[in-house]
Amino acid sequence: MLGLEYRTSLVSVSSYQSGSIRGFLHQPGPPPVSGLVLAHGAGTNSQSALLVAVANAFCEFGVLVLRCDLPFRQKRRFGPPSPANAPGDRAGLREAVLAVREMSSRGVYLGGHSYGGRQSSILASEEPQLADGVLLLSYPLHPPARPDQLRTAHWPTLQTPSFFVQGTKDPFGSVAEMQSALPLVAAPTQLVTIEGAGHELARGQFEIQTLVVHPFQALALSPRNPHL
Repeated sequence: MLGLEYRTSLVSVSSYQSGSIRGFLHQPGPPPVSGLVLAHGAGTNSQSALLVAVANAFCEFGVLVLRCDLPFRQKRRFGPPSPANAPGDRAGLREAVLAVREMSSRGVYLGGHSYGGRQSSILASEEPQLADGVLLLSYPLHPPARPDQLRTAHWPTLQTPSFFVQGTKDPFGSVAEMQSALPLVAAPTQLVTIEGAGHELARGQFEIQTLVVHPFQALALSPRNPHL
């Protein structure tokens, strides 16, 4: 359970570093019931406006949130990740999830923006029991103008409830393309669209609590069915 029974303005944000994990920890005033790990996209870091806005929105409803810099970003401040480094990025995400699990009493959720969300979903497909739900912001369904190069090879083995947030003007995947591909996921899914938003999802300038936090709670609590 997400632990969204209450809303609190007592949110503490602090830098966090432990082992190979580096980022920022959002802690609600009362002890958190659940936790969420958020990873950034290929061209940003854990301080992106979108990640900060999403982390604040969840934390205000009692969820501990760790937004972390992926290992590739810790090695260099700028530039995209290399496909060869993707397993290392997933290893970093796994360590972050385990750290957050020690700080929360129940569910732990995983996700991120674009590349960070994609690696989160791959990790969840590789380790189905690691996270209780996946939050995917602007999933990069395919490279821009290359709709034939779908990034869905792991979706049939993704058994974790998956919540997608997609802008209606995202060149990495249209709403229609997402709707067509989602049946590939072997778990409950939900797609929320942000009207007029591109790949950056308006930098988080939309009703995150209404459109994301509460619907994500409902999906994360739905029973898993690997046969869907």
